[in-house]
Amino acid sequence: MISPRIAFLDVDGTLIDSGEVIAPSTIEAVQTARANGHLVYLSTGRASVEIYAAIRDIGFDGAITAGGGFAEIGDELVISRTMPEDAVARMVGFYEESGYDFYLQSYDELFPSPGVRGRFAAYLDDDSERKGETRTDLASVTDADEHPALKAFADVRPLRYTGIAKSVFLAADLTAFDRVSEALSGDFHVITGTIPHLGKGSGEVTLDGVNKGTTLLQLLDKLGIDAASAIGIGDSTNDIEMLQVCGVGIAMGNATDTVKAHADEVTTSVLDDGVWNAFRRHGLI
Repeated sequence: MISPRIAFLDVDGTLIDSGEVIAPSTIEAVQTARANGHLVYLSTGRASVEIYAAIRDIGFDGAITAGGGFAEIGDELVISRTMPEDAVARMVGFYEESGYDFYLQSYDELFPSPGVRGRFAAYLDDDSERKGETRTDLASVTDADEHPALKAFADVRPLRYTGIAKSVFLAADLTAFDRVSEALSGDFHVITGTIPHLGKGSGEVTLDGVNKGTTLLQLLDKLGIDAASAIGIGDSTNDIEMLQVCGVGIAMGNATDTVKAHADEVTTSVLDDGVWNAFRRHGLI
């Protein structure tokens, strides 16, 4: 009998593709692995509120969210690694002075600047056209049928500087990432954006030392599980530390070359049964 394992799955580019399509084999892999006695956790840059019902309803044992800012066992928040208020104020001040759109992630809320909803709406509109769907004026849609991403950014509310674990800045300017990295160096961990449609100059910011990998180790300690038995699967820059600390780090076939270089092995792409093949190879299903 195979000993129980624990698997950590990134969401965007691993569990779902850029159009938020989930391969049926991925759903089957997660549910079969859990039925076989293994644990399956999400490990995502998304905040908890951005993990929509279509994802949660697959069934998971918990989640690392906000790029390592928070961790849940079941529905219980067990790890919170938030920024000091003065650090958030400094970060926001730089974004505003630079004219960058951005949003802040707390455990259960998002705090977007005024231009964020429009950016997501424009992307979804373009995506609908690519798929041959008809959707008009997505930026103004507010009914119950709107896309979950637009619901998450529906309210532009006063920014909150407490309980913030991560920010995402949005910019088409390719120099934006370098400018943010230079301005926030020392206290923050700045990585390139993991959501391509938000702009080539976009990025993500947590406190220095806060990432999926370090939070994963803290979570495993709480669970009493050795990292050697953990499997991490991802495709983006914010997955690198996770792949490094897990006993087996697996890059998706659609991962960047940089991510693949930090992985122990590479599976197939997100809609080409990537998660299923990885789980099958390691005996979870």
